[in-house]
Amino acid sequence: MAEQIDGSGISLAIVAARFNEDVTSRLLAGAVEAARQHGVSRHEVHWVPGSFEAPLAAKALAESGRFDAVVCLGAVIRHETDHYLHVATQAAAGIMRAQMDTGVPCAFGVLTCDTEAQALARAGAQRNVGADAAVAAIEMAVLLRGMGEGGRA
Repeated sequence: MAEQIDGSGISLAIVAARFNEDVTSRLLAGAVEAARQHGVSRHEVHWVPGSFEAPLAAKALAESGRFDAVVCLGAVIRHETDHYLHVATQAAAGIMRAQMDTGVPCAFGVLTCDTEAQALARAGAQRNVGADAAVAAIEMAVLLRGMGEGGRA
């Protein structure tokens, strides 16, 4: 098991999609708890309509200079059409672009599942992708700060 990451002094923005809120609210709870467990000094939650909109919010928050990392949370579920594929692909690409354009870690906590049951399982108490994404964001912020590349101005 990895050592406990010290997130003290880290400021975290969390972008959460309202679409599939029954799942994303659980991801958010996991991310907030992970931030607390790792001693994150400050976090803010910003709701967006859906996962497709998360990259724009992530980029704006990263560019604001107020945050060391951004966590993006969403749930894209297949259902009957291929619409989910386009949303999931663009959300992933946009979040990566926000991270690369700004130099601020933007963690990908967007579930891409075939069914709501799969999404709920990945947003549960045993396994919570929101918590995983928050830990990844904290770890990257700490790493970059140690390298002299902190995201905040």
